[in-house]
Amino acid sequence: MTLETKKSLFVELGKFLSQFSEGKSVKKTGVLHNEAFFDDFEKLIHLSQSHNGWYTPEQVYFAIQSWAEALTEENIDKWISKYSFDAAGEEKNQKNVALILAGNIPLVGFHDFLSVLITGNKALIKTSSNDQHLLPFLAKYLIFADESLENEITFVEGKLENFDTVIATGSNNTARYFEYYFKDKPSIIRKNRNSVAVLNGKESKEDLEALGEDIFRYFGLGCRNVSKLFVPKDYSFVAFFEAIFKYQDVIHYEKYANNYDYNKAVFLMSNFKLLDNGFLTLKEDSSYASPISSVFYEFYENIEDLQTRLETDAEQIQCIVSNDLITNSIAFGQTQNPQLWDYADNVDTITFLLTTK
Repeated sequence: MTLETKKSLFVELGKFLSQFSEGKSVKKTGVLHNEAFFDDFEKLIHLSQSHNGWYTPEQVYFAIQSWAEALTEENIDKWISKYSFDAAGEEKNQKNVALILAGNIPLVGFHDFLSVLITGNKALIKTSSNDQHLLPFLAKYLIFADESLENEITFVEGKLENFDTVIATGSNNTARYFEYYFKDKPSIIRKNRNSVAVLNGKESKEDLEALGEDIFRYFGLGCRNVSKLFVPKDYSFVAFFEAIFKYQDVIHYEKYANNYDYNKAVFLMSNFKLLDNGFLTLKEDSSYASPISSVFYEFYENIEDLQTRLETDAEQIQCIVSNDLITNSIAFGQTQNPQLWDYADNVDTITFLLTTK
């Protein structure tokens, strides 16, 4: 299958996904294979929370819309334009790529899946027990659109075998296991990372409201969720708490509320000083990884010193949010809207797949 054919298939998938949004999914004319897939996908979206309590319809719809916006012809062309695909897809160059996927947020492994197929390789996919339905459904749609993909997509339930290279995502603990188990194979092994925001007290209400999106989207479970704030000495959190009040409904989700109650109790029993608004706690802490329903904060005195600190700790950080206070930071509210060329851990998956022997 040619690169152009695969590109067109993913563009069609993007059009299919674009029909689904919270409260107003609309079956559009001209979208391929709607009769076979539209109703079943809508049902799957609403069943997702029964498969994983964190996958509320709101969060699943958001993930779907994010991919619908990414999978346009313009975006895909921009993404792949800098690579040479001359030998991609030729049988002698085709690799069996084992994908071990995370399940912390809906469709979190889709970019790896897309990257393997667009580079002409075969995907052997081990889904997370927390996300076993969404990606297989979309793979089924693609195979229905072009049966030749059936030989290039395999979902594996047991032991992964007969693979040439590996892309695995997990925690720091599982990464050690992956690194040992796959030590003889070319691999990308992803570990825990967190995202941070750098404030200077001059942020507008709109900035801080958008920061709330970076914190609360997917209930804070993603590596692109902001889990740590860097603020100047004597920073007042009053404006921050006022701005994020619009996200108060998060406490009505049982799993989030249970985490809030538990983590708050643990902090208080340890006599930690907390700032609390009834659905989020703020704790002064030098760590990057805060528990669900809590955000850590740390004071800084000099922005240049903080820049150096963040560069030193780059392997622990997925992305940085600020109003251009830090080099290569992104705008408030954009952490969960990565582009196709925004690679996890800044590791270029396409280059890896095209150049690994």
